[in-house]
Amino acid sequence: MAEVTIEVGGRRYDVACRDGEEAQLRRVAMLVDQKAEQARAAVGNANESRLLLLAALLLADELNDLRQGTRAPLPPDTGSALADAVEELAARVETLAEHLESGAAAA
Repeated sequence: MAEVTIEVGGRRYDVACRDGEEAQLRRVAMLVDQKAEQARAAVGNANESRLLLLAALLLADELNDLRQGTRAPLPPDTGSALADAVEELAARVETLAEHLESGAAAA
């Protein structure tokens, strides 16, 4: 397993991935970071878990539009792989948000 340090919403995270998938993880992390910045611009200063939740929702909205055919698809060589990666990353973000929220509740 490889470990990659990514930055999302101004914070750095160490994330494990399969060997050879480091570049793909960095690419999708940049997408999440862009969405986190869009969310920050829309709502101002939000806590980390809310910012990640909003970024995940923005990505899920785009993915839903792609699946429904209401958004132009990505080039054929990236669409399916990117959609799978975004789904997996969204699940990881959701898990991270749950951990952050449970840690904040315990504090």
